[in-house]
Amino acid sequence: MPKSAMKAPERPAKKARVDPPKLSASRVKGSPVPQKKAQPAKSSLKGKEKATTATAAAAAATTPAVPRKRKSKADKEAPTPLPSTFKVVAGSYEKLLYGLEGTVSFEADTSALSFHLKPVFIFPAHVSCIKAVAASPHGGKWLATGSADEIVKVWDLRRRKEIGGLMHHEGSITHLQFPSRSHLLSASEDGTLCLFRARDWAVLRALRGHKGRVNSVAVHPSGKVALSVGKDRTLRMWDLMRGKGCASTKLGKEAELVRWSSDGSLFVVQVASTIDVYTTDMNLLHTITHPARLHDVQFCKRVNGEGDVLLAGAEDKKLAIYALSTDPETPPRIIAEMTGHANRVKAIATLPIALPPAALAAHGASTTVVCTVSSDGKILLYDLAALPATAPAPATVLEIRPVAEYDSKGTRLTCVTVADGEVEGGGMGGKRKRAGGEEGGESGDGDEDEGEEEDEEAEWGGVGGAADVVGAADEGDSGWEDEAEEEGEVESD
Repeated sequence: MPKSAMKAPERPAKKARVDPPKLSASRVKGSPVPQKKAQPAKSSLKGKEKATTATAAAAAATTPAVPRKRKSKADKEAPTPLPSTFKVVAGSYEKLLYGLEGTVSFEADTSALSFHLKPVFIFPAHVSCIKAVAASPHGGKWLATGSADEIVKVWDLRRRKEIGGLMHHEGSITHLQFPSRSHLLSASEDGTLCLFRARDWAVLRALRGHKGRVNSVAVHPSGKVALSVGKDRTLRMWDLMRGKGCASTKLGKEAELVRWSSDGSLFVVQVASTIDVYTTDMNLLHTITHPARLHDVQFCKRVNGEGDVLLAGAEDKKLAIYALSTDPETPPRIIAEMTGHANRVKAIATLPIALPPAALAAHGASTTVVCTVSSDGKILLYDLAALPATAPAPATVLEIRPVAEYDSKGTRLTCVTVADGEVEGGGMGGKRKRAGGEEGGESGDGDEDEGEEEDEEAEWGGVGGAADVVGAADEGDSGWEDEAEEEGEVESD
């Protein structure tokens, strides 16, 4: 696959290292990157090793403009409407990518909810096993897949077509995450993290610091900082605003996963069957010893009640749900188990969704779906509303059965993500329309999304530092070691 630029021919800007897919001329409807006013943003990064808040603000100020209506403060503060449908995308050892459409209906005669999973695509997406998948938030337009073939592929979920391949890593892709709709963060066995801009898929920063494979990355809910763990047995913190490492600490063991809580006040580090729960100042709050080897852990907000629960998928074919307390004297305990798999639970994904209006009286306005994949080839869907607000008696463990499933007939599934589908009433503020199959009106829809992504990029990239998010990281007694010298490199051709 040749390394070529994915950009409009007449724009004399820096080339993004994106490999376009091999498509016939009849399938290509023009340049996949709309011609936007991107040159000032690129030049602000091109000539300076250290991007600052001032340069970001200056770049935004000097962007000429075709006048475009900016979002009002009220629009920015308004909560994002929840999707009424969703998409499940799973990768496998057999290189196949599975895409399912999820819907919810309300049965008036029984007052019950019915969940449905319908396959919409199945195809070989890579030449090696797929190890990571991620979908962009608040619209689910972009899908990224990473493989042992060292390529990150980007897909347009709405139009169901490949955009191209990002070729910046020299090792298997181990993790993918969208900190926002406008940026993608990747990690690899080559020891680097790369931050890409979704507008043109240019790499903004290559973050180096780990010595060896990066196993997992977790972006703080604010989007300002990220944590990573790797083969070098360290936990590192990255300032995504400045594109550099800001702190690190030695764990003394090779961690496999790191995850933030939904409010960013806690994070967990998983090693084999052990989960360590930390506060942001590196105080060890709890240590959980799970009865089986763990493969994935995720925080998830309760549907009923306050706070988070911790989901843990393991070798014992179950997804355990832990109740966590911020009181170190109250140990975590398993309050429920999601069952149904015949083999190890490999990966977990969650998504809050809106319920049909007719279900409001019986079930409320929303719920959270939990999706799991397993080596048994099944994709199972659970409704987290089945978890009661009050924990059961100490000796009681509630069993939660799946509400929908899809069987891939023996494919060894490895990873999963859940993306937004359609929003009731047409989209965000009446603007975002998420119908993925229609061909008509694609161009206008894409341009509108591009404008929203540029708005978000200016806000997301213009924040000062990340110290206010985890302020204790700068304190001498926090357990973090200052690492100001670990700065991401600006890629240039």
